[in-house]
Amino acid sequence: MNRTRRAEDGRSAQPATPRRALAALCLTQIVGWGVLYYSFPVALPTITAATGWSDPSTTAAFSLAFVVAAVVGIPAGRAIDRYGPRLVMTLGSVVGVAATLSIAAAPNVGWFAAAWVVAGLAQAGTLYAAAFTALTRWYGPHRTHALTVLTLVAGLSSTIFAPATAALLDQFGWRQTYVVLAVLLAVSTIPGHALGLAAPWPAPDHAAHPRLRNGHIRAVATSRAFVCLTIASALTAFAMFAATIHLIPLLADRGLSMTLAAWALGLSGAGQLLGRIGYAPLSRRTTPRFRSVAILAGGAVTIAAAGLLPGPAAVLVAASIILGIARGAFTLLQSTAVSDRWGITGFGTLYGILNAPTTIAMAIAPWAGSAIAATVGSYPAMFAVLAAIAGAAAVAALGTATQSCLAGRWE
Repeated sequence: MNRTRRAEDGRSAQPATPRRALAALCLTQIVGWGVLYYSFPVALPTITAATGWSDPSTTAAFSLAFVVAAVVGIPAGRAIDRYGPRLVMTLGSVVGVAATLSIAAAPNVGWFAAAWVVAGLAQAGTLYAAAFTALTRWYGPHRTHALTVLTLVAGLSSTIFAPATAALLDQFGWRQTYVVLAVLLAVSTIPGHALGLAAPWPAPDHAAHPRLRNGHIRAVATSRAFVCLTIASALTAFAMFAATIHLIPLLADRGLSMTLAAWALGLSGAGQLLGRIGYAPLSRRTTPRFRSVAILAGGAVTIAAAGLLPGPAAVLVAASIILGIARGAFTLLQSTAVSDRWGITGFGTLYGILNAPTTIAMAIAPWAGSAIAATVGSYPAMFAVLAAIAGAAAVAALGTATQSCLAGRWE
């Protein structure tokens, strides 16, 4: 019993925590997110202006990548569980380079969409879901520290790549920019994953018994707590992502200049770092269900505050920062929600299942947020709807308590 408990918590005998792998993932997450995600919103106006493709069709092509990443994330997680992250993430990097070059070469919007579909395959194998699985298994009981370090560093991706992409666009145009980004992706993430993720892959006791492991995954995935957790995660991701995407229009509607609104959005991103720093002490003092409800309810309150406060400007900027803090805490909450409740056996597969609806929610959030705003007639009213959705997520999180077979108590 004690041996099983140690294995489930990641405390079984294994080499020292692979700091080299953590360092490699910090680098590859910065570049991967920068190339496969943050470059697009910066490049979008240039792409549509140069090609004549419509904004909705071009954005829809980008959203396809999220949908593909959501679907492929489940088998990708299963493969990492079985073989480790080195092979999956290295292949994902190769696919990402090919996809980025295909984006650059796209002669029409259909090709462009197909290239982003391929990019979705790369996202599933290289971004947070894969990295979270790797660090959760390698670091075991110290996973929260490792995940905090990773998300803090990776949070710099937008800070680095948004201005860098803008500078490349000014110098080269969008096609050449994506060629440069593909080269950067190739020289950093392919060797980073191939050489940096070579640490031995630890296996929980259940790994020697596939039938037991598969039974554990099936039991967890069909449990009431996991279903409630999945619903809560998807609703929160939708509300927070839609609120962030539409923060600048909201603030402009409140009378802020575009410059000040942009600063507010940037400070909201900085707020994510505070949320991630604060998560570790919170996780040590609370149960998984309590912090889930608290963080999600806090997210609902901050979305409501950002949308409903009329001003002044300083208050609206402060509300934007607090919204960022809630988003930052939510990232770590989601990355640890499965392992905190059910241990690390089958984590990659279970996290892939949990993350699929969340990723789809993120994909539809920009379009759906605009549709909500058009329906209710204003951005403040839209934020009120988003706050209600986030509140529903907090209610769903009440159902995520599980009787831990490791701790022998209700959490």
